[in-house]
Formats: sequence, C-alpha cells, structure tokens
Amino acid sequence: MMEKNLIGWQKQPNKLNIQGTIEQAIKAITGEEAELMASGRTDAGVHALGQVANFKTNSNIPIDKVAIALNSNLKKSIRIVSAEDVDEKFHSRLTCKKKTYRYIINNSELSSAIYRNLETHIPQKLNIEKMKQAVRYFEGEHDFKAFKSSGTSSKSSVRTIYKARVIEMPNNKIYIELTGNGFLYNMVRIISGTLVEVGLGKIEPEEIKKILELKDRNLAGKTLPPNGLYLVNVEYD
Repeated sequence: MMEKNLIGWQKQPNKLNIQGTIEQAIKAITGEEAELMASGRTDAGVHALGQVANFKTNSNIPIDKVAIALNSNLKKSIRIVSAEDVDEKFHSRLTCKKKTYRYIINNSELSSAIYRNLETHIPQKLNIEKMKQAVRYFEGEHDFKAFKSSGTSSKSSVRTIYKARVIEMPNNKIYIELTGNGFLYNMVRIISGTLVEVGLGKIEPEEIKKILELKDRNLAGKTLPPNGLYLVNVEYD
C-alpha cells in the first residue's frame, strides 16, 4: 500500500502532516502530549535534509534511544536523524542563527521519471555563468519585498544573506544555495525563479540590484515549484 502524501510541516485538522505525525510518535513512546516546534514550516512538496525541532518531555527514555524509538513509529517518508538534550530556553526557530536552503534544477532536455518529485525540470539551456554573476547581488542585508509571496506574515522584509551560490553539478544539475538569517514566504523559490530568468536571458545579472531597490514583485521571476526546494542546514552558534 502506498503512503499518502504529506501536506507539509504544519499541523492541520484531518490532513496528513509532518508535525502531527511526529507528535503521534512521541505520544506512542512517552505517553505524553507534546507540542513540536520546528525551525521553519516547510510547505507541501518541499524536502528537509536538516530540519530541527524541539519538544519537552518528562520521559526517562535514554536520549540515544529516542531517534530509534520515534523512527519505529513513523512513516518511512519521515526519519529522525538524531536527538539530544537541550537547555530549557532553546527554541528551534527563535534561537536559530542561520539557515541554508538549496534549490535543485535538472537542466537536461528530458525530465527524470525517478527524481521528478525531487527536482525541478527546466529543459531550456540555462546560462550558468550569468546566473553565477546574478546570485552575488543577493548577498548582504536587503529588503526582499520583491522576492516574497503575498501570504508572508512577517512585518519586515529585510533579511541578510550571508552566502549565495549557483553550483554546476554533474548530469546537468544546477544547485542554487542560499544561507541567511531568515527567509520570507517563498523567498528562495522566487529568487531561484529569478535566476532561471537570468539563465534564459530574460533578465540581465545587474538588473537584480534594481529589482531589490524598487521592491516590486512584478519585476522578479516566477515562483518555482516546491519539489526542487530543500532545507539543508540550521545553525545555532
């Protein structure tokens, strides 16, 4: 029997989600109702290689056995990599210092049947050198109003990108990697869509600076699909 698709991280009534599924596993091994706090809420279709989440428990289960116990009660599409004790004041989202996201593009002529849900296919040949030039303009502190979706709840759209890279990988794969102190709703997918426009010759690299300054969402590229997006790493130091 195939597993039903998860609709993202956030717990929603009568819908299969990651937060609620893990909370059920916590209750199964501890007997406690737990509220799981994540570093960020990934949308349906988005993947997480390094998601961090915390919860409080009075359980006496040894910390080195927690991941194994939880995994035995989880769907195969969700895996706990490790568990550790943290300070009472730790909060996976509020104490986070940096996050790294990766967007994967398959730039082959033909899409992949096997990896179709793990990457976004762009069949038109992209100019990677121009994309590398353009991505540098995103580094630093900027108002990313032009690169957020209308559903953003954050009061401020100012964020700092510490590192922004376009990486040419084997087999016509392109990685777009962004490390920052926080990201707006769909910000990485819109930045990636804008870089695709650069790669297609529709936007020149130096125009990124103007788009940032004008703060006009209509000047940026399309929001790319969620299946190419990965939360790679969360840092706290």
